[in-house]
Amino acid sequence: MGCGRVGASLARALERVGHEVAIIDQDELAFRRLGGTFEGRRVVGLGFDRDTLRQAGIQDAYAFAAVSSGDNSNILAARVAREKFGIENVVARIYDPGRAEIYQRLGIPTVATVKWTSDQVLRRLLPQGHVPEFSDPSGRVVIAEMPVNAKWVGRRVFDIEQVVGGRVAFVTRLGEGLVPTAETVHQDGDLVHFALDRARLAEAERILDAAPPAH
Repeated sequence: MGCGRVGASLARALERVGHEVAIIDQDELAFRRLGGTFEGRRVVGLGFDRDTLRQAGIQDAYAFAAVSSGDNSNILAARVAREKFGIENVVARIYDPGRAEIYQRLGIPTVATVKWTSDQVLRRLLPQGHVPEFSDPSGRVVIAEMPVNAKWVGRRVFDIEQVVGGRVAFVTRLGEGLVPTAETVHQDGDLVHFALDRARLAEAERILDAAPPAH
């Protein structure tokens, strides 16, 4: 939702890597930002209107990004996508960082404008935890934000490290970073950033996508 500079850039980026994209905007002229090569669906309407979302194909969507210029519209649309249509991979662009923390507590991942990039949103929309945020000069060691199965909530971060075979470099919780201790417990909404050997990324992602082993 939203075909401003951010939304148009994100739509083109998703299409370039092979995804089918539908983009919603109230202003039909906004679609000019997509350029002549964009092949996705263009839908004129309000992004939080259920009929508009259905016209865009929300019932078949894997992910939804609300990146219009209005905080209220973005969070409303994100909640409709999550709560009414069951879309798990949702992200909302929020201009007010203070409000972003509140929405994080509602279970809607948010990206404040001052920190916003297409890559940040893509990491939250797609199952691409293996996309590194940092790599050492040799390219062998990386830091990557990786999705963690909800059933890990309540387990110690130390236990996650033992199963994955890497280190948790830091955790983003309610929009703020923290360095975990041996007693830090994984909470709902945490974004976990792992430092590990690049060769272990795919295996680590497979492990974290599943429920934790029984105690």
